[in-house]
Amino acid sequence: MRIKLILAIVLIPFVLTAQTVWENSRSEVYPYLYRFAQKGLIDFQDIIQPVSRQQIATLLQELEQQSDKLSDIEKKELAFYQQEYKPVEGTDSAKLRLIRKDANGRLRGLFVHRKDFQLSADPIGGLMRVSGGGKSFTQMSHGLEFRGQAKQFAFQFYYRDYSESGNGLDTFRKESPEPGIIQLYNPTATSRNYSEVRAHLSYSWKNGSISVGKDHVQWGYGENGRIVLSQKAPSYPYMRFDYRPFKWLQFNYMHAWLNSNIVDSAATYRTNSGGVSGDIRIRYIPKYMATHTLLFKPVKGLDIAVGESIVYSDQMDIGFLIPLNFFKIYDNNRSNYVLNAGSNGQFFLQVSSRNHLKKTHLYGSMFIDEIRVSQMFNRAKSRNQLGYTLGGSVTDVLLPYLTIGAEYTRVNPFVYSNLLPAQNYTQYDLSLGHWMGNNFDQATLFARYTPLPRLKTYLRYQHIRKGGPGTLAQQYMAEPQPPFLFDFQKKRDDVFIQASYELINNFYITGSYQYLKQELASGTKASQSTMQIGITYGLK
Repeated sequence: MRIKLILAIVLIPFVLTAQTVWENSRSEVYPYLYRFAQKGLIDFQDIIQPVSRQQIATLLQELEQQSDKLSDIEKKELAFYQQEYKPVEGTDSAKLRLIRKDANGRLRGLFVHRKDFQLSADPIGGLMRVSGGGKSFTQMSHGLEFRGQAKQFAFQFYYRDYSESGNGLDTFRKESPEPGIIQLYNPTATSRNYSEVRAHLSYSWKNGSISVGKDHVQWGYGENGRIVLSQKAPSYPYMRFDYRPFKWLQFNYMHAWLNSNIVDSAATYRTNSGGVSGDIRIRYIPKYMATHTLLFKPVKGLDIAVGESIVYSDQMDIGFLIPLNFFKIYDNNRSNYVLNAGSNGQFFLQVSSRNHLKKTHLYGSMFIDEIRVSQMFNRAKSRNQLGYTLGGSVTDVLLPYLTIGAEYTRVNPFVYSNLLPAQNYTQYDLSLGHWMGNNFDQATLFARYTPLPRLKTYLRYQHIRKGGPGTLAQQYMAEPQPPFLFDFQKKRDDVFIQASYELINNFYITGSYQYLKQELASGTKASQSTMQIGITYGLK
């Protein structure tokens, strides 16, 4: 008996180690937990997203233990989210159940919950109508998602096929944070088809995980656009390593495979296939990105994250597969300090303060593409190619469950651009950072309010000024550098209102209205109203 007890104590941490399944960052559980971190009730590590369902389940359990501090609406939502995220204890049965509620009362397409293996799957579907400015189109989607775990391994898969028909298809994503797409088949002016595939396989232990997957990774905070990593570009395959040796220290590493969208003419060759499909094999210039982050938590509620990334091309380099390597110095050495032989490196910083001012979140992000530290205040010689975001919000102000906030973002000229087109900070020619690109600023006011459980309302006003992209000669040779907002293009103001209700887990009814007013540098003015209404089962 004594030996069995000792073995149980030793083995329990390994048997019960939760597997890492990443949760879609569009889930409403993110802003729900965000608020409680802002109120100081939990410690939500969300600077890098997606986060694991394990972390979400743990935080929901912590809130359950503090239920006396929650309002009636918050308690009802807590019970609702626990249906989705509360771990289900396995049984000895391997019976597959179809269209049944699981042990948490969550309706699922199918599931099996055995002690050594768990699997759940759900269909995906959606219908949305977008109209405005004399144009309108309909979006229909369908697909499947599943997730599961086996001991310390976890797996997940997401597939959604979209069909859009109508007019105004291109304006929907232009100059908006809506993720870019890779079109299939032969699109026309009034119809197109595309799909989204995401998948992960992970291995976890007590303080960390290693995963291989395809998804978006977001870094830092931003109300309507992130300057470091955002969801604007199509998803990409990557390896990810997360390790948290102490509560006050966290390390993250990622190596991603990107698409340069540039044909490698030297590697392209004839196929001698009798003229079928052009009788040619097309190859694109390989493109990669490596990034790592150290996150410090000196006191509760204060997070300081510093990171570095490198975008490189042509062939994979093992030096960027070393998580602890100093990418910039390594790249300088391997390229013999020759600009044309090097890569595109960046540094970034995030500082976040939660509940140091009661129920308030203050944050700041900085993205440094290039800077001359010794000349940063010299107007004639400075190269301050950087961007930053400053923002804050306060919750439970005026009304319970009302959050109001403000944010300012500025990205200087030439940020994200590089001498070598294959090393621009892009994926499929879309920015990995902010959706507005560079040489712009953005001022935002916003409010979130939940009047009833699971009914989310949102109001946002933003003002944007946009300059031109400039040329490579201006970027690398001009002294002084062109001023902020040079080659002024336009300014825009828009008001956005949205309401969303999650009827049952993962089934959403949404509607939104946006009024957009623009004034071009030529003096031309235009305005447009856009409405969206839709239903969806499963997140995008």
